[in-house]
Amino acid sequence: MNLKEIHIHKKEVSAAPISEHTKAHVMAIQILKNGLLKEHITKTPAILVCIIGEVEYEDEKGSKILLNPGDFHKIEPMVKHWVKGIVKSQLILIK
Repeated sequence: MNLKEIHIHKKEVSAAPISEHTKAHVMAIQILKNGLLKEHITKTPAILVCIIGEVEYEDEKGSKILLNPGDFHKIEPMVKHWVKGIVKSQLILIK
């Protein structure tokens, strides 16, 4: 299955589960160009992986990280963060 097939293309941000195990959740996320995954907090550590496209991750601690295909970022728990699509992007979130 291709990540592009599981998202609604007209939505600015779309998330769909890929796998749910008892200890880990893997989520596919699509963010369109200029789309914004609004600020939020995770209670558990997470890893955001850019598969296709380019996004900018920012958090309340002042981190501003550009993610390109193959890049990943470890997200700290209890830190407010948000992600902006620079171009149409496909991401995987593991937590």
